[in-house]
Amino acid sequence: MRDNQWMSLLGLANRARKIISGEELTVKQIQSGKARLILLSADASANTTKKITDKCNSYEVPFKMVENRHLLGQAIGKEARVVVAVLDDGFAKKMVTLLD
Repeated sequence: MRDNQWMSLLGLANRARKIISGEELTVKQIQSGKARLILLSADASANTTKKITDKCNSYEVPFKMVENRHLLGQAIGKEARVVVAVLDDGFAKKMVTLLD
């Protein structure tokens, strides 16, 4: 059940235009300080995982792993997504509680 909760919330954040998806755009959001939480799929490539987690660590942006790219994409009504940045404090805080 908990899976669906974070996915519904991400869908809501998406409709509110409070997320961005894709590796390059996510990195830009992290660097600009706009990203509040990064959702990274567990099946992302080692390269992508390292790049995103390194950025998160150096800019002190929290990140959470989710099961796979299909769930992440499905949550925002798109094709498979490897990484999504949440750009809103409220959504990010709630998301962390659902993914812990």
